[in-house]
Amino acid sequence: MDEVRWLTEREQRVWRAYLQATWMLSEHLGRQLQQESGIPHTYYEILVALSEAPNRTLRMSDLASACRASRSRLSHAVAKLERTGWVRRSTCDEDKRGAWASLTEAGFAALERAAPGHVTAVREYLFDVLTEEQVDVLGQIGQAIQDGLSGECAKALEQVEEVYAADSAELPEVVPSAAERATDPESA
Repeated sequence: MDEVRWLTEREQRVWRAYLQATWMLSEHLGRQLQQESGIPHTYYEILVALSEAPNRTLRMSDLASACRASRSRLSHAVAKLERTGWVRRSTCDEDKRGAWASLTEAGFAALERAAPGHVTAVREYLFDVLTEEQVDVLGQIGQAIQDGLSGECAKALEQVEEVYAADSAELPEVVPSAAERATDPESA
């Protein structure tokens, strides 16, 4: 067995700070989206990916890649978003096994309502606490980590695809925000 290259004290400190910071930021942004907009962060990412695609439409496999999700997990999420009327799924004429996901006008409106609060939170808790130089370095660090993991992530996604295909666990429902519940008697 190869000898383990244990982390130095400095590396441990940096690693733990990185883990804590990314966990705290992710949790805060997820809570903000859910509380203000009733949208789980996973669904927000789907809406964003579709909003940025030509004609607001992507093949389901491309959407899964864009959202870093297994096709099965994405299919569950898109099914829930279909029920809300925010996404429409259709079959692919060229490939009968393929499917398209399209952002509806209602989905785009939901994204437009959610985006300002989310962007404000990202700016406040990430960019406003960093200097311009730190932002540049953070971008370089993020890219280096992505480059180092891209091959491994592709392999891992293939492996978990089978697990999620058999997984009956559902993603959370889209919950209307407090403001939407106050103006929509059906959601109360």
